[in-house]
This record gives sequence, structure tokens and C-alpha cells, in this order.
Amino acid sequence: MMLWFLVALAVVVGALVLWSAYVSRGVERWVPMDGRHVEVPGARIHYVETGPADAPAIVMIHGIMSQLRVFTYALAGRLAADRRVIVMDRPGWGYSTLTGSRLDIPGQADAVAAAIRALELEKPLLVGHSMGGAVSLALALRHPDAVRGLGLIAPYTQPIDVPPAPLAGLQVPALLRPLIAWTIAVPLSMRTGKAKTAAVFAPDPVPGDFAIRAGGALAIRPRSFQMGCYEIEMGPAAMQAQAPRYGEIAVPVSILYGRQDALLDPELHGGRTAGAVRNGNVEYLDGGHMLPVTHVDATEAWLRRL
Repeated sequence: MMLWFLVALAVVVGALVLWSAYVSRGVERWVPMDGRHVEVPGARIHYVETGPADAPAIVMIHGIMSQLRVFTYALAGRLAADRRVIVMDRPGWGYSTLTGSRLDIPGQADAVAAAIRALELEKPLLVGHSMGGAVSLALALRHPDAVRGLGLIAPYTQPIDVPPAPLAGLQVPALLRPLIAWTIAVPLSMRTGKAKTAAVFAPDPVPGDFAIRAGGALAIRPRSFQMGCYEIEMGPAAMQAQAPRYGEIAVPVSILYGRQDALLDPELHGGRTAGAVRNGNVEYLDGGHMLPVTHVDATEAWLRRL
């Protein structure tokens, strides 16, 4: 009986692994790679560049469970009318691949700084959304001469004890992540993904084309689940070390937050951080967490004022 149980278990696990691989390949056909890669220590960064090559540069990096299409959905194209715009997949996300171990927030900041150097960008404005805001702040601390300023959209900037509710399912012990990622994570994401996405966007509605045009479907891949688990685990300690140093940042730091953000506290991550840096300011508008997708006009206008 035990033997038959083990055989049945192996069959179920094998079927789930094959199903997860099948779905992952399908998602990548729906949301293919859009740009090119640049080699940096520890990663191959996938990026898309638009706009005049001789215009002032803007580099944009996304948040957790996301990728560069959050910006190319609408915002990047508008800015590219008169700016050189480079949107990047952070290491381990989208179509950026790791050539070593997973990179924490300081490591990702080093990789983005290396990409800026490799692309020969002259002190770009660095725009970071959500977890991309944490990486942007780390870059300003570690590479103060690499950028001319930070524009942070709904950034994660301060230590928090409990992850936001839509991301609580990423609290998985490291040893179990590969097994869960390749067995139950994909079917669970397909079942609950719509509700969790709505919770991230709240109170703003989720656009009907978000899964494909904004690349949201890539979040259900096993590699995205594992990277998300890693970032949820390493984030608090990284913020504990980083937040007390914000007073060292010399470049201007501008923050935009939705007053009704359901994922992160606008005053904690926006107001407190803006007050901690030497040259910081924060603006609020009525909206949720996904401002680059849901409030494109206001976000573009704010960025242009920077």
C-alpha cells in the first residue's frame, strides 16, 4: 500500500511539474521578450530603450511580482516623445536572468548601476516603482554619482513586520520554494491571481488588458514565485539597514503616492522617507498602488515636473 501511495504521489507531482512548465511556456508566448540584454556582474539585464538617443535619460525599474511592461503599458511611450527612456527588468524578474545567486536590494542596486554604466547613460533620472523604489534608494546610497535624482512611485522604503496581505502567500521556507513553485504555485496563482491583482490595484480597477499588455501574466511562472518569496524574506532586513541612512542621500528624491494605496502605507513609505533625505518631497493623489498603469496622466505630469 505504501509503495502504491508513493507511486501515485510521484505521478501527481510529475503531472503538476509538467503542467507548470506548459503554462509557463504559454505565458511566455503571450508575453514575449521585448528588448535586448546587457551583461553586468551577476545578471543579464533585459531592457527596452525608446526615445531620442541624445535626449536626457530616464531609467525605470519595477516592483515585486512585476516587470518592465508596467511602464511600457502607457507611461514610457509618452515620456519617450522627448526623453531617452530605458525600462529594465530587475535581476531575476521578467526576462532578466541571474548568472549567480539571487541578488538582494544592494546587489540589485549594483546591477542597475552597472547597466547604467554599460549603456553609457549620463546621470539619468532613476524612476522606481514599489520594490523598485527600495532598489533606487540603495543605488543612490551606493553609487551617488550614477544618477541625477530619484523619482519614486509608491515606493517600499521602510521596514515593516508583516508583508502586505496580497503577498502573504510568498512567505514560504526556502527549502520548500522549488517544490511549491513547480507543483501547486501555478494552479493556485491561476485560481487566486485575479483577486490578488484586484487587491493590489484597489481602489483603482484592473485594466482588462493588464495580463498581456502590462505583462501581469508573467507573475504566475515558477521562477517569479521563487523570486517573490526571496524578496519578501530579505526585504525587512535590507530596509532595517538602509532606512537609517537616508539622510546620506544627496541627490533630489521625489515621491508620488496614492492616498488610498492598499499595499503600502503612503505616510510611512512616502512622508517619512521624504522627510529623512536632504532634498526630498512627496506628493499625493487620489489612487491606489499601481499609479503608472491607472493614473498615467498624473504620473507623467509629476515626472515632467522633476
